[in-house]
Amino acid sequence: MPIDVATALAAPPTVKHLAWDHRDVQLYHLGLGAGVPATDPAELRYALEDRLHVLPSFVTVAGGGMAFVDGIDAPGIDVDLAGILHGGQRIELHRPVPVRGTATQRSRVAAVHDKGKAALVVLRMEVEDAAGPLWTCDTRLFVRGEGGFGGERGATERHPVPDRVPDLTLERPVREDQALLYRLSGDLNPLHADPDFARLAGFDRPILHGLCTYGMTLKAVVDQLLGGDVSRVTAYGTRFAGVVLPGDTLRVRAWRLDAGRVQVSVTTTGRDDAPVLTDTVVEHT
Repeated sequence: MPIDVATALAAPPTVKHLAWDHRDVQLYHLGLGAGVPATDPAELRYALEDRLHVLPSFVTVAGGGMAFVDGIDAPGIDVDLAGILHGGQRIELHRPVPVRGTATQRSRVAAVHDKGKAALVVLRMEVEDAAGPLWTCDTRLFVRGEGGFGGERGATERHPVPDRVPDLTLERPVREDQALLYRLSGDLNPLHADPDFARLAGFDRPILHGLCTYGMTLKAVVDQLLGGDVSRVTAYGTRFAGVVLPGDTLRVRAWRLDAGRVQVSVTTTGRDDAPVLTDTVVEHT
């Protein structure tokens, strides 16, 4: 079968060297919609090199590509990328991400769960530089048609939203060209740019990258609830629950939980608040 669980779990990590500088960080931020208004000092921290900081979700594209592609090419994993759904993402920051750096990424299959009609593959990317660990990134991928092999289902982590008024509600428009700009950070999947390819995949037109919505959401929480201090974020996880189209408007709702956690729900305003990101938690100092 395409997934040999024992082989995949026992395989040594795939090693890749990463490098990035302020231009990569700026391009990523601009792809999320940062820099508006262009004279706002808070926005210039995302766009101007002499005062730049790094939104932690940048780690999903650091080095100029989709981190999970290296992991899915591991021994024991032989699947068609067209059959993969990006189910969830979690990052853990061991210290603030530098504006420029070089690092070593080690990618491995951390778990394979049997979800019946699909296999859930959890890829773990651990990144360190000369000073030590920088971040850990877990990507959850559903591989359609590869379940039913008799494995463990794995735990299902759900975070129901609090039954009270959110501490933050705001809307964020998605520009018509946003996917075209965001893809330049490394995710060149034609699903996000080519109308003909999108139609073959069952969509009326190209869709926005889930990780773009992921970054936009974290930026909103940092700016509105964490005083604009990106260094306060220690971890951030989500489950991808729906599609965003260029031109949509995101509605972000957030609740402060116990000390150090913010829960977030993201929907689209124009489609009856259809869910986009669920089970979303930002951990912070």
